[in-house]
Amino acid sequence: MAPAIMLNKADGPAPSQEDVDALLNTVFTAKLSHSSVEAAYALCTILQNSVGFRGFQAYGIIDAIKKAAGDKKNAGRREGAMNAIGALFEKFPNIQRISEVIFLVQDSGLVAAALDALSDKTGTVKESAQYALDALFNNLSAEAKVYGLLPTLSRYLTKKSGKWQGAVGGYELLGRMADKAKIGMESLEVEKEKDVLRDAMGKELEGLIPVVEGGMHDLKAEVGKQANKTMNSLTTLLQNDDIAPRIPLLVKSIDDPSTQAQQKAIHALSQTTFVAIVTSPVLALVTPLLERSLNTPSTSQEVLRQTVVVVENLTKLVHDPVEAREFLPKLQPGVKKVKDGASLPEVREIASRALDVMDQAMAVKGDDIDSTAIARLHGPDVEKVLEKHVSTVGTLQNFPGDAEVYASTKSYISAMVAEVVNQRAIDRIPSLVAPYLGPLMNPGDAEKVAESIHQFYVEEDHRKFGQPVKEDDGETEIVNATFSLGYGGMLLLSHTNLKLLKGHRYGLCGRNGAGKSTLMRSIAGGKLEGFPPQDEVKTCFVEHNQGEDADLTILEYIAQDPRFKDESRERIIEVLEEVGFTSGPEGRQSEKVGSLSGGWKMKLALARAMLMRADVLLLDEPTNHLDVANIAWLQEYLKSHTDITSMIVSHDSTFLDEVCTDIYHYEQKKLVCYKGNLADFVKVKPEAKSYYTLSSSMVQFKFPPPGILSGIKSNTRTILRMSNCTYTYPGGNKPSLHDISCNLTLSSRVAIIGANGAGKSTLIKLLTGETIPQQGKVEKHPNLRIGYIKQHALEHVEMHLEKTPNQYLQWRYANGDDREVLMKQTRVLTPEDKAQMETPIDLGDGKGPRFIEALIGRQKFKKSFQYEVKWRNMIPKFNSMVSHETLMNKGFQKLVQEFDDHEASREGLGYRVLEPKVISKHFEDLGMDPEIANHNEISGLSGGQKVKVVLAGAMWNNPHLLVLDEPTNFLDRDSLGGLAVAIRDFKGGVIMISHNEEFVGALCPEQWHVADGRVAHKGHLAVSLDRFEDSRPGSSVASSNVSSAVPSTVGTPNLSEAEGSGDLKFKAKKKKKMTRTQLKEREVRRKLRHIEWLNTPKGTPKPLDTDDEAE
Repeated sequence: MAPAIMLNKADGPAPSQEDVDALLNTVFTAKLSHSSVEAAYALCTILQNSVGFRGFQAYGIIDAIKKAAGDKKNAGRREGAMNAIGALFEKFPNIQRISEVIFLVQDSGLVAAALDALSDKTGTVKESAQYALDALFNNLSAEAKVYGLLPTLSRYLTKKSGKWQGAVGGYELLGRMADKAKIGMESLEVEKEKDVLRDAMGKELEGLIPVVEGGMHDLKAEVGKQANKTMNSLTTLLQNDDIAPRIPLLVKSIDDPSTQAQQKAIHALSQTTFVAIVTSPVLALVTPLLERSLNTPSTSQEVLRQTVVVVENLTKLVHDPVEAREFLPKLQPGVKKVKDGASLPEVREIASRALDVMDQAMAVKGDDIDSTAIARLHGPDVEKVLEKHVSTVGTLQNFPGDAEVYASTKSYISAMVAEVVNQRAIDRIPSLVAPYLGPLMNPGDAEKVAESIHQFYVEEDHRKFGQPVKEDDGETEIVNATFSLGYGGMLLLSHTNLKLLKGHRYGLCGRNGAGKSTLMRSIAGGKLEGFPPQDEVKTCFVEHNQGEDADLTILEYIAQDPRFKDESRERIIEVLEEVGFTSGPEGRQSEKVGSLSGGWKMKLALARAMLMRADVLLLDEPTNHLDVANIAWLQEYLKSHTDITSMIVSHDSTFLDEVCTDIYHYEQKKLVCYKGNLADFVKVKPEAKSYYTLSSSMVQFKFPPPGILSGIKSNTRTILRMSNCTYTYPGGNKPSLHDISCNLTLSSRVAIIGANGAGKSTLIKLLTGETIPQQGKVEKHPNLRIGYIKQHALEHVEMHLEKTPNQYLQWRYANGDDREVLMKQTRVLTPEDKAQMETPIDLGDGKGPRFIEALIGRQKFKKSFQYEVKWRNMIPKFNSMVSHETLMNKGFQKLVQEFDDHEASREGLGYRVLEPKVISKHFEDLGMDPEIANHNEISGLSGGQKVKVVLAGAMWNNPHLLVLDEPTNFLDRDSLGGLAVAIRDFKGGVIMISHNEEFVGALCPEQWHVADGRVAHKGHLAVSLDRFEDSRPGSSVASSNVSSAVPSTVGTPNLSEAEGSGDLKFKAKKKKKMTRTQLKEREVRRKLRHIEWLNTPKGTPKPLDTDDEAE
């Protein structure tokens, strides 16, 4: 007779107990596995078509299966039990979601039985058990995996009585769950499911890590191996690029909880530059390690210092106060203990600072918690809402056992709904309510309850986060694309949406390497999935293209472009005039493209975009190389053309504030749109305030100290001088620079200011030896090393796109000097130089005319140097020492300069070991992830990352003088702040060209204004140090932690009386008074010299009677 239970409305009567028992008996006793499986499927079909989930308990099915699974004497019954479990797990969750509650919440014995069966000696039993577990895993939703399967596995793995094979199976399922959450390039629905699983599982990581850690320390090697693998899978939930390279060390510190492993992990974290937002998964992984370090009495002061530094750096990037309150209270007592009890004042100060940052992260005001922080929703909160809506909207059926099932289901649903509300994935609520409540309520009621709860939480979301921004009426949508974007083996954007409205100007914000330029290039190249083709929406990428044909005039260059073949010459001239290129034989349109400065090249690119009649302008760093006047012109141009939509990548905060109507921000591999300009965006996202301040908290650059310059005892002594120099470009009508004189010292902080095309870059090139003045001379200390970052900084790096940054640096310095110095124009031998090498010289020493083969040595001579000359076709014993002045007077300037550069570079490289490990650390000091520096090819790097490669190359040989031509180009705000602090603390000289007033004003007390070929020297009373976050507000004095290399307010002396005349020389050592013995020895040497001269051919000049050469 059938028990009194509810029938499904679809089908026939409930089966009798005898029918169910007969099917179960067939499942357990069938001779063939195939027959057992068919009987199990038949049992599921009967139940689904009648009583549904209620039959599990009413017919005693679950108890019968568990009993058969535990029958140690009969392998057939055990196999049948696994077949039955597999059929239930495969068939029921898809049809009746409420069955999950029975299997995972009310009675998780079936999962435990299947895991235990993995240790069965009979192969078919193990196979059936594995099939059952796979079926369950594959049929659960993301939420069900986290709030149903995960607790079940945790309970199984923490009990000590389970079999080791079952533990391996449990850890394997945990690992699969984490692997399932990895971001990929699958369909939108699949990726959304992964997002929910990743975030929900990440929040459970705090409880999971101790469970897996227990397995890592298991005595059974197989369990430890699988647990280790699972831990590595769990760490992929972090989605944090800063922590990712340190994960192996963190996992090792869990596996090996020794002091040494702990210290190694702490040290690695303290050397990490944290940039990405820190979320609960990251805190869950590192908090136990930090807590252990803080609370271990034997921890050294240095490790304590590193620990509190890590705590401070991590906490600065915790933007959710709720997450901060969950983890930081565990660390606070330890940090307070360090603050009160550390023996070193420095450590106590850092701990005090860390405590302030922790209070700020947790939104603590005084002793109170800030109630304005948005709290996270929990299961019990949802449960109250659920009960209210169930009682008012629908009616529960009251069949035997329903009350107990409803109680479990209510908690299960509430936990899942709370998670999706916290993730703001509210559209998933109906699918988490109706399928579970349906079998317990009257037909149609469950859907009403689900919709009612969904509406309730939609309104709650609007109350907390505000109403979604509605598009203005009459706006024309020109692009609405959903896509994923990858580049160079990295996934940059995953299933994100890009919507563009006509006439809007969108700022694209994100850190270097986020994929801003890649997105724009993909749009310009027609490679972005879902973006309209060029014949529908015409796009033009306005970028810094340095590949133009330099020999064409500007007008010819535009006219010969095949895209403008249908444009009249008059229209081309008109458009060029609109952007500032005057027409006529003497106008700018007649100038060669190669003579244009970076700013004019940008205007030329804009003219091309105007001629294309573009609907969408893609502007990549449009203000780079533009002076103030041209930036103002560009702002006005973009704002006045309301028919053109613009997407702008720029690190100029003032420019973005002025032109943007919307901001697209990169967040967790998504594009999120915010209405308004950059200032409005920062109000919504306070962490984006780095767009307005020069801060090194996110990205830290550390420049190597310059080496010693022989003879230079003072930071204010001239090391590089230009005297009365004039330079005219080949083909130019008038000099770019005329009669320029200036000099630099180790304490120089000079900004070169001027309009586009005024000659700023030319002045830099003359100073560094890139070009040679036609008149005047440039002198420098023979051992001076210069680090030079050009305006078009990527020129040399882009010759090595197939190399990694590490390999590039090895190539550049492989021969003991800088190969790129040898590529300078001043180092290339002209035909005149080659003819000079073929000219014999006579030193007047009686040995006749000879040909110089090479300079092979150098030593001090009086107040200058003398060089060892190897003569052509003569053996080394005939080498001669020739003074610097003699070689220069006889026309061997390039030979001397090349040897001086080699010696200076060799001296700088004497402090360096050209090994991949050392190079990797050098890149890390300059803000580049060592993983990228070691393994990513340069071709796959962003513009900002390439600039860091150039910077690392320039700083490798410890330069004394850093020359920067537009250093702010391509760098994001965080990197800009790191560069500013590094320049401020650098102990060498710095000279830079920049239109970024914020950057220049914070660093340079002296300015050289270039106009009309002349240079005017001006000084400031003080630098604006208040633009740094580590200085007091309104202060113009450096904070205490700034090195003494910060210059005084006195500008670099311009040809001062002490140094304004004569060559650049350094003081020779004072001669000591000679002893009597030394005087006798000198007399002997002089007599020998005289005898040697008497034996030379007639006419040989008499040598000087001096001992200076011997010094």
